[in-house]
Amino acid sequence: MSITLRHERDNIYRVDISGTLGEREFVELQQTAAAEIRRTGKIRLLIVLSHFNGWAPGQWQNLTFYMQHGGDVERMAIIGDERWRAETLMFAGAELRQGSVAFFSPPYRSEAAVWLAAGRA
Repeated sequence: MSITLRHERDNIYRVDISGTLGEREFVELQQTAAAEIRRTGKIRLLIVLSHFNGWAPGQWQNLTFYMQHGGDVERMAIIGDERWRAETLMFAGAELRQGSVAFFSPPYRSEAAVWLAAGRA
């Protein structure tokens, strides 16, 4: 499993996830994102799933990041294989977030980037 977070431009950060997402790696990503939020303010996330195999077994019940920083993620664009659409939107809490969350198939990567940068959530 590989997961990385890097600054793209302005307040947009790219998260690349491949393989099977483990809880420990996900918590580390949340800690890095929280540090960026403290440093720069609200962020937008472009999440790219590449060769994604789902989630490793675990508790996955820790809502600390969401409770502390849910309002600090203005928008989230998820790019991945259609087979992961429902699960990733649910995992991201799309229906619960203040900011908009949208899922895009890989052929629509450029549209995802435009959507992410446009407007205010």
